[in-house]
Amino acid sequence: MDYAAVVALQILSGVATLVIVSLGLAVVFGMMRVINLAHGEFLMLGGYTAVLAYGRGVNLWIALLILPPIVVGLVGIVVERLLIRRLYGRMIDTMLATWGLSLALIGGVTMLFGNSVTGVSAPLGNFSVGQFHVSVYDIFLMFAAMALSMAVWAVLKFTPAGLLARGTMQNAEMASALGVAPDRVYAVTFAAGAALSGLAGGLIAPLSGVVPTMGTAFIAKAFITVITGGAAMLTGTLTASGLLGSVSTIFTFLTTPVFGEVALLIVAIVLLRLLPRGITGRFLRRSL
Repeated sequence: MDYAAVVALQILSGVATLVIVSLGLAVVFGMMRVINLAHGEFLMLGGYTAVLAYGRGVNLWIALLILPPIVVGLVGIVVERLLIRRLYGRMIDTMLATWGLSLALIGGVTMLFGNSVTGVSAPLGNFSVGQFHVSVYDIFLMFAAMALSMAVWAVLKFTPAGLLARGTMQNAEMASALGVAPDRVYAVTFAAGAALSGLAGGLIAPLSGVVPTMGTAFIAKAFITVITGGAAMLTGTLTASGLLGSVSTIFTFLTTPVFGEVALLIVAIVLLRLLPRGITGRFLRRSL
């Protein structure tokens, strides 16, 4: 019974982690249709921001939760203005440009900080489930994933900024005719997605450690999750995260982490074969 409870908690933690690392990409790709291959490097920048800030005496929670989204959001504004803005509607060019940005960020950070793993210890300690010990930080990540999802939903559903963003993404010409500046909306939306990616990097830094290539461990899973989720940005991401995160964690417990990743990929391929438009392309079509 204790083992089953621990496995259940680990499944929920895996789902929460997948939600956290996918939300920023869901905003950029799901809303803007921009394929940002530097998403993993935005995570990495958030992780380094958290580690460096904490190493210089900043309060741990400020280093994990406040500084990473601010720093990476500012980076997102610069990237959008200098690079992405010139490539809207040119998907292949955007992929190549963000891939080059990804390589540049990895190389630059490696030159500055080296290729060794750094990090911070997971806060909050552990609690016991029978003879097993579970990190309280895993529970915190579950609540963080729920809070982030609710915050994104509330902003997009109820705030003027969210409504403007959704309307502009659906019909930029009509939005422009109504006096909205699409370029400004695109810039703010991309920066918001980058900020969410930076926050994700800060949140997972105590779990994964921080290294210049850490983004490569998450970007494939994030893209698979968002694409499998389908057209409904938030509902699709949450649904796909729940399914794929559960499969990956269960197979990791039954076999090894490598087979867990393979199982995630196989399930995603089967789902996209059966549901080419994603989960929400077939179900939950009117969801956000």
